[in-house]
Amino acid sequence: MAGALTAAIATAFSGGATPALDVEYLVVAGGGAGGTNRGGGGGAGGYREGTFTPLVIATNYTVTVGGGGSASTFSSITSAAGGTGGDALAAGVNGGSGGGGGCAPGFAGGTGNTPSVSPAQGTNGGAGGSTSAGGGGGALNAGSAAAGNNGGAGGSGKSSSITGSSVTYAGGGGGGGYPNAGGAGGSGGGGTGGSSSPAVLPTQGSANTGGGGGGGYGAAAPFAGASGGSGVVILKYPNAYTISNPGGGLTLSTATSGSYKVTTVTAGTGNVQWN
Repeated sequence: MAGALTAAIATAFSGGATPALDVEYLVVAGGGAGGTNRGGGGGAGGYREGTFTPLVIATNYTVTVGGGGSASTFSSITSAAGGTGGDALAAGVNGGSGGGGGCAPGFAGGTGNTPSVSPAQGTNGGAGGSTSAGGGGGALNAGSAAAGNNGGAGGSGKSSSITGSSVTYAGGGGGGGYPNAGGAGGSGGGGTGGSSSPAVLPTQGSANTGGGGGGGYGAAAPFAGASGGSGVVILKYPNAYTISNPGGGLTLSTATSGSYKVTTVTAGTGNVQWN
């Protein structure tokens, strides 16, 4: 009774009712790894955004942030992991965005938006060529096909302003090049493909972007494909509410943006709730 009275008094002095708990979300999965031995670039992790209207206070909602090659979730929303780039003599793997195809004679990129959701969570990987590999798909654009002896570029990611500033996520990884350059990583954390002349290591997808890893030009370390970047879950809600992580398990931080709070979850699995 005392709690209800306190809430009523607070509402009266604030000049209005407590706003509905409408939560905007951005859920980005972990990017796929690049393939080996002139392998395709890894596909970006699935990119999904929208709004839940309304959520229920003091109720648990599950959050999982996927590492490289793993799905991310918020409540009923799941973003699929990026597809792995195809090794030489193999096609790219399907995923949130598809992995780039491997080389010799040139294999297809993986299919993005797998499983299918609307709006699409990603795009297809690019095809490999006779000596080099295709780039992984990004959230916005498909990966490029290999071009002669150069690896294909990773597809570009999508930008989001959920935090109050525009940030690009879910870029595809560049395909491995032989004997020339590896493909560039897509904007949004995609890694660069490796090359053999000169010898250049592929780079990993950037952490908490869902970027795909660059494809390698060799069959084994240190020139195998690089790993994909981890995903992220970002939640925006009215600043009248406070988020918590009952039972722990999540790495999160909260900032204020105008009349909203924005909580960024960068690792772990657990529950969140609002009060």
